[in-house]
Amino acid sequence: MHYNIIKDVIQLLDQFETDNKTQHYSKDIEGFKTWIYDQKKQQQDIVEDEPYWEGKEHGRSPESVISTLLVHMNRYAKTYSKSAIADSDFATQEDFIYLINLKAFGAMTKMELIKKNIQDKPVGMLIINRLISQGWVEQKDSDADKRTKMITITAEGLAALAQQMDKIRSATHIVAGDLDYSEKMSLIRILDKLDKFHHLIFSRNIDSKNLIDEVYKEHTFIKN
Repeated sequence: MHYNIIKDVIQLLDQFETDNKTQHYSKDIEGFKTWIYDQKKQQQDIVEDEPYWEGKEHGRSPESVISTLLVHMNRYAKTYSKSAIADSDFATQEDFIYLINLKAFGAMTKMELIKKNIQDKPVGMLIINRLISQGWVEQKDSDADKRTKMITITAEGLAALAQQMDKIRSATHIVAGDLDYSEKMSLIRILDKLDKFHHLIFSRNIDSKNLIDEVYKEHTFIKN
């Protein structure tokens, strides 16, 4: 019997279970086979198409580049969003993003709305209060629990959103730049995977001073 092969398979299964805590492969042989295929494909893609990045020759890590580029993209997007709401009653891009979420997903509690926008409670409450004062959202008692307040978008909020939507759509198109359709789909898949990983961590509200240590302890593959 080839015990070394058995040992290697067991190690692969262990790595599969670890990775699958933040991914969405089925927990059966088909999921395991798909995971192995994806791992092999990623390795081949790295070998065949590893890009150059600034500082690579001096040992700058891929993780450093990814982090920097995500920060840059956020700043570029904010610049275009600022242009989209110029000469309007919107104070920040978060104002119209909150309204868009309420329009798309319907009434929700304040905390549900804040969490959907990945923000801290104090910042989120300021935005919601600003929208209330503008008359763009309103609070209503929940039908299920009268102690709970639900936030809904008003007719005035819908009108304010509609007035800026053409510029907002133009801003989102610019952010996607010159990517073709295939590149956009690939980017969505990658960013969605990354978002799912971080959202699970974010939703746990781990104290800032313990956050990095907790993530490293639970996800050993990050150190590899």
